[in-house]
Amino acid sequence: MAGRINDDDVKAVRDAVPIDAVVSEYLQLRSAGGGNLKGLCPFHDEKSPSFQVSPSKGLFHCFGCQEGGDTIAFVMKIDHLSFSETVERLAAQAGVTLRYEEGGYNPSSQRGERTRLVEAHKIAARFYAEQLAGDEAEIGRRFLAERGFDQAAAEHFGVGYSPVGWDHLTRFLRGQGFSDKELLLSGLSQDGRRGPIDRFRGRLMWPIRDISGEVVGFGARKLRDDDNGPKYLNTPETAIYKKSQVLYGVDLAKKDIAKSSRAVVVEGYTDVMACHLAGVTTAIATCGTAFGGDHIKILRRLLMDNGSARVIFTFDGDAAGQKAALRAFEDDQKFAAETYIAIAPDGMDPCELRLAKGDQSVVDLAQPRTPLFEFAIRQIVARYDLETPAGRAAALDEAAPIVARIKSGSSQHEVAVQLAGILGILDTQFVVKRVAQVARWARDRGGRGPAAGPEQSSARRPYETAERQAPSGPALTLRSPAHRTERELLKLALQRPELVSPAFDAYGEDEFTAPPYTAVRRTIEEAGGAESGLQSAPEYLARVREAAPDDQVRAMVTELAVEVFRGKTIDEIYAGQQLVQVRLRAVDRRIQDITGTLTRLGTQADPDHYAAVQKDLWVLQQYGQALRNTGADAL
Repeated sequence: MAGRINDDDVKAVRDAVPIDAVVSEYLQLRSAGGGNLKGLCPFHDEKSPSFQVSPSKGLFHCFGCQEGGDTIAFVMKIDHLSFSETVERLAAQAGVTLRYEEGGYNPSSQRGERTRLVEAHKIAARFYAEQLAGDEAEIGRRFLAERGFDQAAAEHFGVGYSPVGWDHLTRFLRGQGFSDKELLLSGLSQDGRRGPIDRFRGRLMWPIRDISGEVVGFGARKLRDDDNGPKYLNTPETAIYKKSQVLYGVDLAKKDIAKSSRAVVVEGYTDVMACHLAGVTTAIATCGTAFGGDHIKILRRLLMDNGSARVIFTFDGDAAGQKAALRAFEDDQKFAAETYIAIAPDGMDPCELRLAKGDQSVVDLAQPRTPLFEFAIRQIVARYDLETPAGRAAALDEAAPIVARIKSGSSQHEVAVQLAGILGILDTQFVVKRVAQVARWARDRGGRGPAAGPEQSSARRPYETAERQAPSGPALTLRSPAHRTERELLKLALQRPELVSPAFDAYGEDEFTAPPYTAVRRTIEEAGGAESGLQSAPEYLARVREAAPDDQVRAMVTELAVEVFRGKTIDEIYAGQQLVQVRLRAVDRRIQDITGTLTRLGTQADPDHYAAVQKDLWVLQQYGQALRNTGADAL
């Protein structure tokens, strides 16, 4: 048994790897104000960004789905890793050497399964790349050269070669300490008559990396006529490789996709290479499968999915390419980005186009040309005889649902008018009304009303999203001034404890009227109080999160620790106002309770008891007045 990782080393990993650097490997982040960053949540579908990252606190929180935590929690969640696997991966990135409490330094054979599979692929990629320089791989080098790729291009994309023999890679990985079970689980080897043999033999190899840049699989191209396998052979589904969830080239393209809000989707590995070498560095491709919903999720996080984003699909001009384009359009409405199609002249793919006409022709191809919905409409209409009324009516019946799916209302109307012209129907209003009717039917069948416009979505405040999608439990009413102030005070206690200490630690749980806030107040107290946060903010927040009694309270702590403040200037004056308001409301509630008690006691009560209650009331009234007159000085 390897033993648990030393706590100090875990802390060193947290400190060494900034959370914003890790998160930005998976999605685009923009300023959210107050030093925070925001982006589209990778854990649930959303139209406007409610996922926030606080670099200063090392925490993230989604105000939509309530996921939250630190750097380790983020990587565990998004890559489905165990705690130790996550710490080991981050430690390797940061150069931190880990110690293990029971077993000394962790032997590589005892690491988590996913970590081992990723490491096997990393070593395999290096092995294949080295083989490309050998005599046997001359056929592979010739294949690349004929398509315009030199040695530098092969090195840039990590292209390699798998030897023809049965078990070259298998024997090499065994020598690196990998077991036969690990080789089979990785998909790099497969069962043979006498044990594992290489899955890929005598082929040109493209390493497939996930969005974080780790090799998780391979695409292998047939080179020889005596190879009876398929033209392209990909890694099978494994614990680390899901073909519907990876995009070839995304590790190289992600920064430019985020920067330019543009992505170019091509069909093959050589097309990605051709585009990048021609200067279209936002090109990516699927890996042996159609472009689908999981691929869209990856792109949406990089594009920030705003209305100015562009996704350009390049397909061959043949029937298969047209079919692929129509299939891509089926998921078009899942994008907020505008989608376009580009078909090269003479049906060439980007690799062929670069060879025939040079780099500029590839750059020109990648410019937005025909909207994808327009291409889909024309493909549908082309199947009908528009010279007859019956043909025009049938074409309208099939094309109207396509136009009805266009997200923008004004664009939908304009395209409906264009559709009337394409069909040769003189009564354009009839076509416009028909499209609108189909759109209403689609909304009704889906049980949804009209989608909120982008202005409405983007104007939504994080705390409003949290209110609508709060976890189960007592609801928070953030329209309540009391709840807003209590929330603000707890945010100060977590984010700026120096502004509310030591006064905050004297506040009782009953001064917070919302049960979730009461639970957070109790958790802060059990973690040592807000004043203990003056030493080290990250350690203080970690203690508070650890002291939470359950995941629901822990999520609320994380949410409050990253949420921006409502005020413009966060200083002692602002903090004092929140302290006074929470205390004053508590005093007013107590005054109301005592007044009710006096009313119930009436004139028949014991005089001494009645006088004592009256005295309590007078003291509270004086205290309340002092709070109103002098503010925080009365605390």
